[in-house]
Amino acid sequence: MNRHDADTPEDTADASSQGGLTRSRVSLIALAVITVIVLVLCWQMTEPFVSALVWAIALAIVATNLHQRVAKYVKHPNLSAGLTTALLVAVLLIPTIAIAPLMIDKARDGWEHLRSDEVRQRVDDLVRDRPTLARAVTWATKQMPSSDEMARHLAPRLQGFLTGSMWGSVQLLVTFFALFYLLRDRELALRYLRSMLPLTPRETSRIFKRVAEVVRASVLGTVAIAALQGLLGGLMFWWLGLPAPMLWGLVMFVLSMLPVLGAAIVWIPAAGLLLLEGSWEKALILTLWGSVVVALVDNLLYPVLIGRQLRLHTLPAFIAIVGGLVAFGATGLVIGPLALAMGVALLEVWRGRLGGQPRQAASAEAPAKRS
Repeated sequence: MNRHDADTPEDTADASSQGGLTRSRVSLIALAVITVIVLVLCWQMTEPFVSALVWAIALAIVATNLHQRVAKYVKHPNLSAGLTTALLVAVLLIPTIAIAPLMIDKARDGWEHLRSDEVRQRVDDLVRDRPTLARAVTWATKQMPSSDEMARHLAPRLQGFLTGSMWGSVQLLVTFFALFYLLRDRELALRYLRSMLPLTPRETSRIFKRVAEVVRASVLGTVAIAALQGLLGGLMFWWLGLPAPMLWGLVMFVLSMLPVLGAAIVWIPAAGLLLLEGSWEKALILTLWGSVVVALVDNLLYPVLIGRQLRLHTLPAFIAIVGGLVAFGATGLVIGPLALAMGVALLEVWRGRLGGQPRQAASAEAPAKRS
């Protein structure tokens, strides 16, 4: 047999490598496919809780200093993380739970007051000589359902409301559950992230610092702006002589931290009540105060505060906040500014690396020119 007709092991290896399907390549492709499938499954399991996890991470960053102070006195990691989480639960949830029954009672009293004979008599006196206004008020009065009609109307939606409430409770539970472990295992998580990121230790520290600054500014800025809105709303309620100004100021503070709701849920019905009672001047003052002063505090002051932490102009900060809210809902208050801050930090990393290459090349060529 001709020696050229027999294949040697070297020839077989060369043919296999030229064909592109060696055993190592097949294993690598299979590993990549399995990894993608597993990552997709993990994302599908995690996606329903993204909002809860984002807020847990944000609260963990904000509460870092608090947890460190607690850990000085309580050395056990589980106990210190648990106490810090319990403190945050007390600060965030107890006031909301406490004012909810009062708010419901006041809203029910206001609704019954609108349907009372006294208010109807005032409305009749007001529109007696104003035919156009009389037709509008008559139409609005007919559109107001009774308590029984409202109950029949809301009954079919009760199941969906209860389901949504239960899911919101689950999300809240996941938030504080994740917060406990993020506080307890903070150093471990940071070391793991540092090992996974393709960055130098200095670049990683810079990005981590930037992220922490922006998250703190987003969360604390939201609380500060909401407190200012609640204070302004409560003062206007007190000045106009509306009932329970401190309660409604606190309610506006809580609602102002929720982007979808806001203080308008409180002052718009109050302005309508004043209008129906014939207090045109008070209704106009409250409407202007709520739509101009209170609204501008949220729309202008918040981007300014965040822009300072981002070290950017107010316009891109405003776009990050509004765009984040549109794209991600309430979590956009954190995700929007955070994405912009990380983008700016990564651009600085690229600028540092690309800007440093010519100087390194020049310093490497200098000895060659001397020789």
